[in-house]
Amino acid sequence: MPSGTWPRRSVTTSRDSPAAQARRELGARLRQIRKSAGLTGQELAEATGQHFTRISRIENGAQPPTERNIRDWCAACAAGDQIPDLIATAQSVETAYLEWARQARAGMRRLGDLHSIATYRRTTTFRIHEPIVMPGIFQTETYICQMLAFWYAYLGTPDDADATVAMKAERTAIALGPGKNISVILGEQALHTRRGTPAEHADQLTHLLTLMRLPTVTVGIIPAEVQRHAIATIGFWIFDTNAVALETPTAAIKVTRPREVSLYIAMFEHLQKEAIYGHHALRLIGSVLSRLLHPCQRSAARRCRTLRVRFRQRYSVPIAYRSPIMNALYLHARDDR
Repeated sequence: MPSGTWPRRSVTTSRDSPAAQARRELGARLRQIRKSAGLTGQELAEATGQHFTRISRIENGAQPPTERNIRDWCAACAAGDQIPDLIATAQSVETAYLEWARQARAGMRRLGDLHSIATYRRTTTFRIHEPIVMPGIFQTETYICQMLAFWYAYLGTPDDADATVAMKAERTAIALGPGKNISVILGEQALHTRRGTPAEHADQLTHLLTLMRLPTVTVGIIPAEVQRHAIATIGFWIFDTNAVALETPTAAIKVTRPREVSLYIAMFEHLQKEAIYGHHALRLIGSVLSRLLHPCQRSAARRCRTLRVRFRQRYSVPIAYRSPIMNALYLHARDDR
């Protein structure tokens, strides 16, 4: 192939931007592959049919490589096994780090590249870890509005709450629809993190209990006092085995490199081993609900005694026929005997 005929893409990001940093890191990986193969820049340029200055620009992050560049580069260096990971990295360079302030200028409805309706339609299995807050697909409308109120003020973005709530409702309906699987690991703190009044938070926990009864939803909770082994300090969402979404106070981060995605899946499996499920999880939720419904400790004790009497009378009724909130409170009250 004649020199200089590969397609060239212009780059407008500053040298210090996250995208520029990611391009430099990708270039450094390609440089290491070339050196491991024992090739000079000139030799690689001749092997791939391009000018050697392009090799230098790619390795220094001044110009992003195309998919074709990566395939030819790895073929010349006998590093074909690294092609999928490098291509995924190159494709995500410009979108892996999206600053909220820039993305939110037109409102909150379109924020989150992976949290789009199209992505939710494509995804079959959701793996979600949230240590502090309820996952979006579990949030009540009140909880969503209270979260949005903070972000509108924090980011100084236009208030498009009605459109955002409608979009989230549509997205949730898709995720909870047929053919989907949702596996969630919550930190116990997520049960306690209150966005509104005690009554509103009790509604949120009741909604969580209702969703936990769905056959496609599995919820594990990591108790605050359990001995921890896995280290996962922020929440993350895994979409099938294709991508991972993380959020910081200033940006959304998208991970698509296969090797990195597999590490997040491994981390999720570690977290699953530390979580409690079924009746144990219901008891924990019931204990939080009982404090929300009865904020006065003395009054709570009296009411719990009354609950125990009522539940003894209901004991012959199978748990499956009780409402979610009654079931959770029953398990909590039974433990308190």
